[in-house]
Order: sequence, then C-alpha cells, then structure tokens
Amino acid sequence: MASTKLRDTISECIYRIQSDCDDETKEKALQTLVSVTKTSPSYRNLVAQNHEVIPTVLTLLKSSSRTLERLSLSVLFSLSLNPNLKSTLADMDTIQHLNTVILSRGSLESSKLAASLICSLAMLDKNKAVFGVANTIQTLLKAVSRPKSPVTHHLLSSLAELVHFHGNCTLAVRSGAVNVLLRIVENQDSEDLSGTSLVILGLIARFNEGLKALTNTSGIVSRMLDVLKGTCMLSIEGAAEVLIRVFDESAECLKEAMGSTDLVFVLAELTVRGSTRAREKASLLMRKLEADESYAEDNIVFLQW
Repeated sequence: MASTKLRDTISECIYRIQSDCDDETKEKALQTLVSVTKTSPSYRNLVAQNHEVIPTVLTLLKSSSRTLERLSLSVLFSLSLNPNLKSTLADMDTIQHLNTVILSRGSLESSKLAASLICSLAMLDKNKAVFGVANTIQTLLKAVSRPKSPVTHHLLSSLAELVHFHGNCTLAVRSGAVNVLLRIVENQDSEDLSGTSLVILGLIARFNEGLKALTNTSGIVSRMLDVLKGTCMLSIEGAAEVLIRVFDESAECLKEAMGSTDLVFVLAELTVRGSTRAREKASLLMRKLEADESYAEDNIVFLQW
C-alpha cells in the first residue's frame, strides 16, 4: 500500500515538472523527489522504475533557474548512490553538462553536487573511460587550478577516482596534472587538499607516463622531503609513496636522496613516530637507501682492487 502511494506521489511530481507550472511549483515537486531519493536504496529504485523520472530531471539540469539546477543535481546524486543506476546516469550529454556546471563559476552548491555526482558515477569502473572522452579530466584540473574554493576538495576527490583508469591517468599527465597538484601541495592552505593531491600523484605514479613526469620534475626529491617534514600523515604517506616509485624508476633521484642527511633523519623519525602506513613506507625507503649505499661501497672496493 505504501509503495502504491509513493508511486502515485512520484508520478504527480513528474507531471508537475513536465507541465507549464511556474518554477515554484516545479521546485516543490523536485524537493519532494529529493526527500524520497535520500531516504533509502529501495526508494531510489522505486523512483527509477518510473521511466520518465531520469530523463525529466536531466532536462532540468539545463534550466536557467539555479534552484532547479541544484535540486535536479541533488536528485541525480542520490540516485547515483545505487550501483545499478550508475550506468544509466553516465551518458555523454549529462557528463558534459556536469563539466559546464563545474566551470561556470555559478552556484557553489551546484558545483559541489556536480563534482560529487562525477565521483559517484566514476566508482563504476566502466564509467571511468566515458569521463575521459568527455574531457572531464581537463575540466577538473582547470577548476582546481583556480584560487582555493570550498569546491576544491570535491573536485580532487573526483579526480582521484578517475585516475584509477590508465587512460585517464595519461590524459591527466598530458594536461599538466603533476605541476597543478604540486602547486596545491606546496601552497599549504589546507592539509586536506595537500593530502588528497599527493594521493593522486601516487596513483599517477603507478603508470609509466605519470612516473616519468614525476622523475623529470625539478627537485622532486627535495619537494617530497619538505612534505615528509610536516605533520599531516595523509600527506606524509602520499609523499613517501611518490618517493618509493621515483626511486625505483630513477637512479638520479636515488643518488640525490643519498646525498641528503635530512632525508635519512626524517625517515628514521617516521619509522618510530609515524602512522602505521607512514612507518611501513619510511622503512621501505630506508631499505632502498641502504641497499643503494651497500651497492656503491661494493663497487668502490671492486674499483680499488
């Protein structure tokens, strides 16, 4: 009985949104859908069973009314929380409009919702490539390059999810992601933003393009050392991960690290006082430095002989 009443309510909301009613009436109908879709996964599935809901709400994304846009994004975000609906929502036209919302400098709330919706949809692996084709990687990097805003964290979270896919990592590197993210790290406005940026750099470093970009970055070892000297464990863990991958790739970077007494001291401190992950990564870095030092000493002995 309750589900029948709810279906009737959903149908009434869609009827009002599709009619020639004024914006206030449409806003109330959308607000009802927002409340319903926030309630539970089963209610979200019930809403989606009305095949007119998603196309109708998607149409309102392009409304000139900021309120209608925000409420539409809220409904879509709630629906995207159901894994079975993620594929349906990730069509090219919708994604490109989300890019537009993020770059529009309009409502901060709409921008947050658009970024959160991208992140939610990208959690379905087969959606990740679609975002790459739709230029979402470039959009996110352009947006995070702006002066710090309340939306930046949401944008970085979306980027972090998308670069798990190799193709998106390549796009990010070619769009200047390494320099953009390092600027955020070194800006020191927010430990949270710095930590997330370093997580993304660590993800980028898993693939050849990203690793080469990092090893070719001027002063990468000393820049990561500066992060290791800080207090934010998320940032420290991220910087240590970057150094692990950089040392495996570049003999020059490892040689530079060998000449830094500061680095050895900082790593020794982290093996005792860091978080569990930071201790593990610091210990691994210490072993890499010790192994390289032993190799160098063996070669000196050989040459002397």
